[in-house]
Amino acid sequence: MSSLTVKDLTKAFGTTPVLTGVDLHVPSGSFTALLGPSGCGKTTLLRLIAGFEDPDTGTVAVGDRVVAGTGRGVAARRRGIGFVPQEGGLFPHLTVAGNISFGLPRRQRRDGGRVRDLLQLVGLDADLADRSPHQLSGGQQQRVALARALAPKPSLVLLDEPFSSLDAALREETRLAVSAALTASGATAVLVTHDQAEALSMADQVAVLRDGRLVQRTDPRTLYRRPGDLDVALFVGEAVVLDAEVRNGRAHCVLGALAYEQTSADPVPDGAARVLLRPEQLRLSAPVATAPIAKVHSIDFYGHDSRAWLDLPGGMRVSARLEGVEVPSAGDDVSVTVRGTALVFPPVGMGLAGDPGPVPAHLG
Repeated sequence: MSSLTVKDLTKAFGTTPVLTGVDLHVPSGSFTALLGPSGCGKTTLLRLIAGFEDPDTGTVAVGDRVVAGTGRGVAARRRGIGFVPQEGGLFPHLTVAGNISFGLPRRQRRDGGRVRDLLQLVGLDADLADRSPHQLSGGQQQRVALARALAPKPSLVLLDEPFSSLDAALREETRLAVSAALTASGATAVLVTHDQAEALSMADQVAVLRDGRLVQRTDPRTLYRRPGDLDVALFVGEAVVLDAEVRNGRAHCVLGALAYEQTSADPVPDGAARVLLRPEQLRLSAPVATAPIAKVHSIDFYGHDSRAWLDLPGGMRVSARLEGVEVPSAGDDVSVTVRGTALVFPPVGMGLAGDPGPVPAHLG
């Protein structure tokens, strides 16, 4: 296994810039998710790392070896990188065993034990070795694609939205199997995804790209709880964003005078601001005179929890996540209290700079 280091990487197609000065470090043996909306440059970044495209400026290093930039371009096949594409990319004319062993030296291709070990690693039965790809489910095909990528014992594995074509239940099952296989193999891994839950649940660190720039890089817990700006906050999960006024150490808004945390080292000045809460921070109870009153517009019931859509005083509609099976009904009046602290951001028109966050100490 090897670390990955990307420095000041830029790429444009014609006159259209795609990546602008991207810096990224992935520690050896760790799992990093590249998260961002469609068109933000994350797949282009993965292709530059893999060697399928050449950067305009900047460098890519796998371990201590520079593989792109400074006139040292190394062919994709010589970078020691495994690649898992969106649809698996299995060869239809080869069996599962043939696909897995395709990139191995001829002597190792005849080693049935290696194929069996890899199938076991990705959670598949050895009896599937003689099947054709079309005889497998989508999730099985993706696991075979991972086994093929791991077969040559690469120093780095890249995954380009490998679960996007699977239905929800199969996606979760395959995601768990792939994560377990990567952990067991000890491989350094980079996953491209636009699925927030996928990134937060699988990765050691998440790098958020927006408009070709890396705007925040941190561990999943910090990303969710302390996003660098409101755009990141809205992208990585449901959010309740309210206009507020900061004074006397509190953020005053329609939900009352809230305790808050700063999102930067600079003190939050008194005056207009916006506060961020997550829906699970809102607590509902029978109406009382000491708490703001909201009207329940509708309920989305999921079994394990529910989402209540609330009309706040002033007309704004927000969501609250509720645990358990006892939930209010549409049309009910409820009191709303806030658990924990809010995050405070500048008002509209005064956005924060999009510098990447610090890499946590445990990620090196």
